Amino acid sequence: MKDNENKKVDLLEELTDSNEEITNLIEKYDAESRYRTLKGLPGKLISLWLAAMSLFHLATAGLVTMPLAIQRAVHLTFAITAVFILYPATRRGAKDRTPWYDWLLAAAGFSVIGYIVVFFNEISRRGANPTDMEIYLGIAAIVLIVEGGRRIVGNVLPCLSIIFLAYCYFGNYVPGIFQIRGYSLSRIIQHMYLTPEGIFGLALGVSATFVIVFIIFGAFLSHSGGARFFNELALAVAGGRPGGPAKVAVVASGLLGTISGSSVANVATTGAFTIPLMKRVGYQPYYAGAVEACASTGGQLMPPIMGAGAFIMSEFLGIPYLTIAGAAVIPAFLYYAAIFTNVHIRARKKGLQGLPKEQLPALKEVMRADGHLVIPVIVIIATLLMKYTPLRAGFIGVISVIVVSSLKKNTRMSFATIFKALEDGARGALGVAMACALVGFIVGTSSLTSLGLTISNNIIEIAGGNLLLTLVMAMCACIILGMGLPTTANYIVCSTIIAPALIGMSVMPLAAHLFVFYFGIMADITPPVCLAAFTGAGIAGASPSKTGFTATRIAIASFMLPYCFVYNPMLLLQRVVYWELAILVISAFLGVMMLAGALEGWLFRDLRVAERAVIGAAAVAAIHHDITASVCSIVVLLTAAVYFYKTKSLAAKTRLENKL
Repeated sequence: MKDNENKKVDLLEELTDSNEEITNLIEKYDAESRYRTLKGLPGKLISLWLAAMSLFHLATAGLVTMPLAIQRAVHLTFAITAVFILYPATRRGAKDRTPWYDWLLAAAGFSVIGYIVVFFNEISRRGANPTDMEIYLGIAAIVLIVEGGRRIVGNVLPCLSIIFLAYCYFGNYVPGIFQIRGYSLSRIIQHMYLTPEGIFGLALGVSATFVIVFIIFGAFLSHSGGARFFNELALAVAGGRPGGPAKVAVVASGLLGTISGSSVANVATTGAFTIPLMKRVGYQPYYAGAVEACASTGGQLMPPIMGAGAFIMSEFLGIPYLTIAGAAVIPAFLYYAAIFTNVHIRARKKGLQGLPKEQLPALKEVMRADGHLVIPVIVIIATLLMKYTPLRAGFIGVISVIVVSSLKKNTRMSFATIFKALEDGARGALGVAMACALVGFIVGTSSLTSLGLTISNNIIEIAGGNLLLTLVMAMCACIILGMGLPTTANYIVCSTIIAPALIGMSVMPLAAHLFVFYFGIMADITPPVCLAAFTGAGIAGASPSKTGFTATRIAIASFMLPYCFVYNPMLLLQRVVYWELAILVISAFLGVMMLAGALEGWLFRDLRVAERAVIGAAAVAAIHHDITASVCSIVVLLTAAVYFYKTKSLAAKTRLENKL
């Protein structure tokens, strides 16, 4: 017994030895993690500020109401002030103190955004016509938001925002179809700063309501022991099976990723444990990093909580969030089925075993110790099913975490733990808030100049009215933008300028928005810039490019799914004919499994090139929207599977004779 405990301790030490290196990786690929750690009075002040931010949003979620514009302005006031205090101007900036000029910028941000809170009623009475002072305040607000956004979300989105703002002013100099008459500085400031069309638009509104409340929920669940519970649950369920650590990565990352808005942070959180374990049982480093990247990226596609983008989609489309979560169920299931099958086949092909039983937690013990922590997730789902708004459901979820965690001593949250959860929840929302404020410039430009409509019409014209070509162009645009934008910002931009082109070609709006949402997320595992894969490669000590291409190969079936649900919305539970839906799901499920076998070259036995080609083609046909193709593919794939199973003994005998 003592030896078993020592082995567990050794395993834990092995997994935590590289914490500092992993922290550096997160900071390299995820700008949101580059915050200062302040101590003394400044540290206490910023902790109180962040906790107050969380308390304000919890109060407006479940206790009090206020005008949306004021709530959005308060939200951004909290965020921009905290960003300048916490985030240095450069990577080499001091991490243990805030210089005087950042305190000055924080005060300026507090003042120019807080001005909207204080004088909202007066601004509304005069129809948002700007005074001379408000023009200067608006210019200051734009500069501060761009700089604050640059610090926390990177350079791409602020640069894109500047280009769109410049287009508003200099549009009369742009040649061709994109030429506009140009707008005065006063008109631009009015639109962007004083109305709910720009900075304080719908994107920031979703950040100030649904998004931050669910981020706070995730922080509370994590601090109550939820992250530990999900990891140990995954270890208990899958850790001892062939290739167990890779399956643990798939399960744990899917569970944790559904409440996380960052693929990179998810890779670092679960990958710190799963990648060393995968290497330990025999997976190659690049493959281990790729598996974790795929599993972590898919978390944002997994209901019931799908990151910030799904809440924004709900507001854009004016449909219940539960409808979007329901629509995502089948694609998410197929996504994870593809990854799980791939790692299973790789394990069987290479003869990789799971972790020793003595190093794994017992499922019964895990559920006995922490199983009650699944109740808050059930509460969230139940409240959504009871037609509560996501905002109220998130608030009830936070309360349920506090109540449920108190049932057992090992998960009970003290006042200090609750305060820390409030602080971390607000900190986790800062990046989304600044990204949404920056995106407000892009959305505002689109509404002021009709640029989005112009781009959409030209995409349709370039594609010659061909839907498939339009989808391919949309996919490429989403992936390219996703290489430099956070997934939430990428979705907002793409839904503004690309989704209308798909809708203009009679694609169902929900399918069009999920298409761009999906591929914006897939950018994190698509070379040449695939930040989730790069993070996994760094933890694994592998080649970033090889890890990225391997991640794409593992998830290749998932790149086909959005095309399927665009052509056949039944996969999104829309216009359902149940027998047809059953055939489509069975066919796609067989397709993703057999495609994994074709790519790995193994299915019960080693496959010859011709066999791989045949089942690969049949698998691609199976992941299709057409019922006839699906039925034919099911027959071919099942026949092939039976044949490979029946001939595995003969293949093993032949291989042994060749060795002798």
